[in-house]
Amino acid sequence: IVERQGDDVLTLRLRQAGIRATPEEYRIRQVGGAVMVSILAFVVGTIGLGPLLGLALAAVAFVGAAARTRAQVDRAIAERAEELRLQLATVDQLLALQLRAGAGPVQAMQRLVERGHGACIDECADVLRSIRAGLPEPDALRRAAQLTSEPAAARTFALFAAAAERGADLAGALLDLANDLRDARRDDLRATATKRRAAMLVPTIAILAPIMLLFIAAPI
Repeated sequence: IVERQGDDVLTLRLRQAGIRATPEEYRIRQVGGAVMVSILAFVVGTIGLGPLLGLALAAVAFVGAAARTRAQVDRAIAERAEELRLQLATVDQLLALQLRAGAGPVQAMQRLVERGHGACIDECADVLRSIRAGLPEPDALRRAAQLTSEPAAARTFALFAAAAERGADLAGALLDLANDLRDARRDDLRATATKRRAAMLVPTIAILAPIMLLFIAAPI
C-alpha cells in the first residue's frame, strides 16, 4: 500500500540512488519510519487537540513520512547522477591513459577500481563483479549502460562494449567524451553564474528603489 512500485523498478531506483538494500528492506524501513512518525503525531495531537483530531493528524503524518522517504530516494538519484557527471571526465581520461599504456579494457577498469573510489568507481566495480559471475564482457557493459542514471556514464559503458566486440579505438573515444563533458560542465557553470548575478540584483533593487523614490518624492 505504501510503496506500489514493482520489485524491478524499485531495485533499479535503489541502485541508481546508491542505496544498498533490497526492495523488502526498503519497504520495511519506509513503513517503520512512517509508523514512528504517525505514533508521535497521534500522541501530540491527542494531548493538544483530542483523540479524533489526533487520529487524523497521525494519518496525515503517516502519508507525509512515506512520501518523504520516496522523495529522499529521488534526491539521492539526482545527487548520484551529479556525482557521476562530475567524476566521469577524470575517470574517462584515466581509463584512456591505461589503454594507451597497453592495458585491455577490462584490465584498465580493474586497475582504476583497485586505486580509486567514488560513484564512477562503484559502477565499474559492479561491471567487474558481473564479469566474474560469468556474464560476457559486452553484455555486462551494456547492462551497466542500461542501469546507470547518468547518460554520459551510459555512453562510456557503451564505448567499452563496442570496443570489446569490434576492437574500436577506445582511448581516443574516451578522451573525446571527457572533453565533451568538460565543455558541458563549463557551459553549465557559466549559465549558473549568470543566473546568480541576476539574482543578486534583486535585493539591491528592492532596497535602493524605495529609497530613491523617497528622495524624489521628498521635495514634492
